[in-house]
Amino acid sequence: MKYHRRPRTRLMSQINIVPYVDVMLVLLIIFVVTAPVLKRGVKVKLPQAAARSIPSPHRAVLIVTVDAAGRYFLDGHPVTPAALERRARGLLRLRPHTPILIRGDRAVPYQDVVAAMVLLQRAGAPSVGLMTKTRGH
Repeated sequence: MKYHRRPRTRLMSQINIVPYVDVMLVLLIIFVVTAPVLKRGVKVKLPQAAARSIPSPHRAVLIVTVDAAGRYFLDGHPVTPAALERRARGLLRLRPHTPILIRGDRAVPYQDVVAAMVLLQRAGAPSVGLMTKTRGH
C-alpha cells in the first residue's frame, strides 16, 4: 500500500487585521452615537455673586438643579420631589459626607430652592450649598 503525502503548506506569518478594523469601526460608531446622549445637562441661568469658589476635598458632589419651571433634576436627570429625597437618602447612607449643591435658575422663585433644601435636609444632608456664577463670566 502506498500512502499519499499531503503537500506541505507554508504557514501564514501575517496577521489579518481586517476583522480588527471592523471591530474598531463599530466601536467608533457606538461611541459617536452615544456620546451626545451621555452628556446630559439642564440649562439654567445661575444668579451672579462675588463669591470665591470653595475647594472641595471630595471628588463626588451631588448636584440638584431647579430649572426656571421649578422642576428638579438630580445629576442632570429629572426627578420628582419624592424621588429626589429617596435617592439623596440612599446616597447619603452610602457616602455620608458627600457635598450637596443646588443649582437654582435665577428666574425660579426662591421658595422652590428652599423646598429642595428641605427635601435634602429630610434625606439627611448635613449642609447644602448654593451654586452661583461669578461676575464677569
